[in-house]
Amino acid sequence: MTDDSDILFEQRGGLGIITLNRPKALNSLSTDMCAQMDAALITWAGDAAIKAVVIQGAGEKAFCAGGDVKTLAENSPEDHHMATEFFATEYVMNSRIYHFPKPYIALLDGITMGGGVGVSVHGSHRIITEKTLFAMPESAIGLIPDVGGSYFMPRLPGRLGLYLGLTGARLRGADILYSGIGTSYMASDKIAAFVAALAAADIGDAGDVDRVIADFAEDPGPAPLDEFRDLIDAAFSEDSIEDILDHLDAIDHEWAGNTLAQLKKMSPISMKVIIEQILRGASLEFNDAMKMEFRIVNHIVAYQSDFYEGVRAVLIDRDQNPSWNPPAVEEVTDAMVTAHFAPLGDNELALQEEG
Repeated sequence: MTDDSDILFEQRGGLGIITLNRPKALNSLSTDMCAQMDAALITWAGDAAIKAVVIQGAGEKAFCAGGDVKTLAENSPEDHHMATEFFATEYVMNSRIYHFPKPYIALLDGITMGGGVGVSVHGSHRIITEKTLFAMPESAIGLIPDVGGSYFMPRLPGRLGLYLGLTGARLRGADILYSGIGTSYMASDKIAAFVAALAAADIGDAGDVDRVIADFAEDPGPAPLDEFRDLIDAAFSEDSIEDILDHLDAIDHEWAGNTLAQLKKMSPISMKVIIEQILRGASLEFNDAMKMEFRIVNHIVAYQSDFYEGVRAVLIDRDQNPSWNPPAVEEVTDAMVTAHFAPLGDNELALQEEG
């Protein structure tokens, strides 16, 4: 594997090290990168010499800013095979991480969004730094918080998962720990020494990784998100997006006003699908949540959905002025929402067995 490859694999001591190596593209994922990573995880799971896996991003800015959705959206709905192939390959790899039998340590030292969450949050350890910026911003491009969002979001404290999934709110530092997305915090300039210590350690299980982390971990301080938790839990416990918007509108608080304004920018149909996705995901096993997400994204890319308009407005033309269809949440019918959850027949996602 040469250093100009988009993804690098290395064995250092008992560590298998994955480096996402597209720094100019903020380490965004391609289909080939996902396939290579999945193959490496299969090999390392059965290799007794590999005691743990570390994943990191190249460059100074990002761990992984997501999947390369701009490239996917450049194919019209009539020719969306690249998108469905990407999602299938990515989701199989996400499932591999969730089921990985050894410690899996993600170093979220920079921007971590979308697909970057999928290659980190399902592992045993998620290390964050002062450079970490976390978000699941898919509602702004007519998509859903996928890569396992259906599973991990409803399992965050209170209603934080639905709040993050609908608003795409950006989290840093203590807020990422507070939400349960990160597991430890350390200074960015300690990451290299931490990886070296892991490689030198005798790792038998996750507890051994914890002991190495303890030598480098710091307290990031109080979580600003805690100030608004009661407001978040109350507003996002409503049964529909219409009720959430009404609840926020009735709160005389700067946070509520800002959150309301943010939600009004998002794709109306995406928000309704996201609510249904997260509500269903709360009672699903991981693999079933991934299969549900695969159904949703397959349907989204198969018609002239808000996904194509959202990517145009945010990532291609960058006018930040999408023309959503329907334009208002009141115009999104239940039938429009449930159509995204319809079975795919012979095209369902095939995953390894749970356990």
